[in-house]
Amino acid sequence: MKKLHILYAFAAAAFLLTACDTDVEHDIAQVDAPVFVSATPETGSTVKTGNVTVTLQYDKNIYFASEDASQISISDNGTVVSADVIGVSNTLTIVANCPNRGATYTLTVPAGLVTGPNQMPAPEVSLTLSTTGLNTTPVNSLTAEAQQVYDFLVENFETRTLSATMAVDGVSGQTGSWNTADAEQVYQWTGQYPAMNCFDYLHLAASPSNWIDYSDITPVKSWWDNGGIVLAMWHWNVPKAEGDTDTNNYTSTLSETAFNIDNAFTEGTWEYNTVHADLAKIAGYLRLLHDANIPVIWRPLHEAAGGWFWWGKNADSFKKLWVEMFDYFETQGLNNLIWVWTSETNDTDWYPGDEYVDIIGRDLYGNDAVDCAAQYRILTNDFGNKMITLSECGYSEYTDSTVGLLSEQWNAGARWLWFMPWYDSAESTSFHADEAWWQDAMNQDYVVSRDELPDFR
Repeated sequence: MKKLHILYAFAAAAFLLTACDTDVEHDIAQVDAPVFVSATPETGSTVKTGNVTVTLQYDKNIYFASEDASQISISDNGTVVSADVIGVSNTLTIVANCPNRGATYTLTVPAGLVTGPNQMPAPEVSLTLSTTGLNTTPVNSLTAEAQQVYDFLVENFETRTLSATMAVDGVSGQTGSWNTADAEQVYQWTGQYPAMNCFDYLHLAASPSNWIDYSDITPVKSWWDNGGIVLAMWHWNVPKAEGDTDTNNYTSTLSETAFNIDNAFTEGTWEYNTVHADLAKIAGYLRLLHDANIPVIWRPLHEAAGGWFWWGKNADSFKKLWVEMFDYFETQGLNNLIWVWTSETNDTDWYPGDEYVDIIGRDLYGNDAVDCAAQYRILTNDFGNKMITLSECGYSEYTDSTVGLLSEQWNAGARWLWFMPWYDSAESTSFHADEAWWQDAMNQDYVVSRDELPDFR
């Protein structure tokens, strides 16, 4: 009897399976083709140059072969980097490269490239995107002289590049970090002065003293009066520990100090007191340049995302400090400053924002010309509406090589706003930029020397 029940069960199951097969074959309704619903960004939107992520949403799940991305077209020398449907989804995600500023791109997905259930083809989808042009308005309302410098930079960006040198720290007989020694060396080698010279407020804590006094602006004023453009930066040294007043123990290196940037925004902490005292002190020194009608291309808090300086502990506190400095200097009337933020590339989380930055800088050591051009393209992708500069460059002990020749960088597509090799001390065994490097640079028609600058005064 038990065997009989089992036979009945098998027979019933076989009948049900047959019935189900019949239902599948004859009773499922035909599914309509996918209908395009929306795009992000929407057609007609303005985007930055470089890689743009576009998502196309349909009314049902869709299918797309990634290898068919090449069949998606984009106008005006644009390229499709990738196109995918991730998992079971109604969204096609396209990464399109839009390389030109102030251009309009048309992105087209041909009919049938996207399909729905039962391989029903979706109709063609086309949308237009416009890229932003280069920012031509500074983030501050500038003094007349600073505005002239800014306009000159905009006018020459990507058509010419300005030469620059760094003040040497610790030159015998000269005030540390407050000189034009390297500029004089370039003149001896090439018969031309660089267009720009960068001064460093490295020893702020020790000033004023008999060996460093930033209230004596003579070297800066002399450079400006002789027709040069002034750059300035700040290796911001802080005490290694709370209560330390020996400026010889001050440092900018994150690993060498107990100074915690996260505490710098809490009133009453030693970090808060240090930051506010230093900002007030350096604002007073910058005021001297402002009152002398000297514009300053200002590059503070550099290389933050590298993580080696105390201001590079994390992105949120860094950006907060940048904005605090910017706002404080604005209240002090320092409208002679053109602001430069230094990227490590692929660090957009550290970017203070378009409203706080005029120029994007990059520091490269030991990179060959091809890699310099690749770094330039990354920055153009991420910050295409901003001018981009080689804010530092030179020799790397890790690769035992110096940065690629300026002419080779330019020919590879790195159209820096300016270039600035780091200084070489008397103890240097390898040059950041030797005579041959500078000869190559200053012999190029597109390199601007000091004598080619207009009168900004």
